[in-house]
Amino acid sequence: MSAGAPRGAGGEGRGTGGLRASLAGLTTRGRSFLAAGVAAALCAYVLGQGELLRVGLLLAVLPLVCVLALHRTRHRVSGSRRLTPMRVPAGSEARVQLRMENVSRLPTGLLMLQDRVPYVLGPRPRFVLDRVEPGGRREVSYRVRSDLRGRYPLGPLQLRLTDPFGLVELTRSFSTYDTLTVIPRTEVLPPVRLTGETSGYGDGSRRSLALAGDDDVIPRSYRRGDDLRRVHWRSTARYGELMVRREEQPQRSRATVLLDTRGVAFEGAGPDSAFEWAVSGAASSLVHLLEQGFSVRLLTDTGTSVPGDGGSFDKYGASSGGQESAEAVGLMMDTLAVVGHSDGAGLSRAYDAVRSGGGGGGFGGAGGDGLLIAFFGDLDDVQVELAARMRVRCGGAVAFVLDSALWSGRPSRVEARVRRLRDAGWTALAAPPGVAFGELWRQAGNAPLGTGTSGGWG
Repeated sequence: MSAGAPRGAGGEGRGTGGLRASLAGLTTRGRSFLAAGVAAALCAYVLGQGELLRVGLLLAVLPLVCVLALHRTRHRVSGSRRLTPMRVPAGSEARVQLRMENVSRLPTGLLMLQDRVPYVLGPRPRFVLDRVEPGGRREVSYRVRSDLRGRYPLGPLQLRLTDPFGLVELTRSFSTYDTLTVIPRTEVLPPVRLTGETSGYGDGSRRSLALAGDDDVIPRSYRRGDDLRRVHWRSTARYGELMVRREEQPQRSRATVLLDTRGVAFEGAGPDSAFEWAVSGAASSLVHLLEQGFSVRLLTDTGTSVPGDGGSFDKYGASSGGQESAEAVGLMMDTLAVVGHSDGAGLSRAYDAVRSGGGGGGFGGAGGDGLLIAFFGDLDDVQVELAARMRVRCGGAVAFVLDSALWSGRPSRVEARVRRLRDAGWTALAAPPGVAFGELWRQAGNAPLGTGTSGGWG
């Protein structure tokens, strides 16, 4: 019997297990037969009844014969599992297809196929397979669904072998498993004009590499089709080959999505909690900005960013529709699928990452051309002042504030916090329970500017 292999691959092997394990596979019926046989044999010995002794021996030996026969069975069965898709939003279904193939020269008996799945994905699927002829195969499928994001193992696959009398049942496990990643739900966001940028990649975000005369020109080798009027003769004489001036290079607009994960900043749990709303909003923002051509990074209050360095950031922050953009979405969505509450009490590490750019090639740095979108939980006076100072390092800043008191129906000071952020130049909105993030995103695009801003969304 083989170990199951993910994504359609299969393997081969033999069913193994000690005789002791086979004896442990006696069913209730088998144990009852064995106990009745032993009791009958003892009674026959005491009473001197030869006929009863033969009956007792038959009852006792039959389960043992079935154990030995099943133990010596050498079925060679290969199995595979195909999971499509391997990454699904919360609340959506994934399909799991199981394939079993008998690669031995003998037919199998009745098989019960069972796949291990976490309780949150639904009941454990079980299938009964009839006799499988040599070289034959059987395919079955089931669906899994979770309202909670996370990474969930599927497997290992198990086969149960039984004898014709139902006296013995042996379980053989395959060795491998797949992983289903349940990512946060995302919303399609309406396009709005972002502060300081006309678009993610194109007009309005170009810079010249030659700004101060010939000494600042960065030439490159001549390529067929280049305009001869762009030949840089001084560099041509220096390098001994034809060199031309570079054209203006497009510069990617950059954005940082900051997610507050502090455990002290959120109350409650479950799909409808404030923290899950923030995670879903961050995911929607990341997808939307990448589709608009921005180079995007995900930052948490711990100071950890995804991608983790400038090189990776440039690699994954690709334009819409490219393979690298899909890799960027997958990388950050996998991170959001498992993100949980941090033990931190403040936003100082996030502030340091925004101030220094976190190695992200100028994100939120002194250049002031980065966009910052933040999802904050509860903010006390100290944290709201720290968040207000983050705005100084960015070309534009939008904050969505989720206050625990507001989400639980208690008196809230969220409006005072939002007003302080607006005074610092943020476009800030309170996120009440039950509101759709797409609607808040639209409101942010039409919101009046804070006193510190020089541009707008709408």
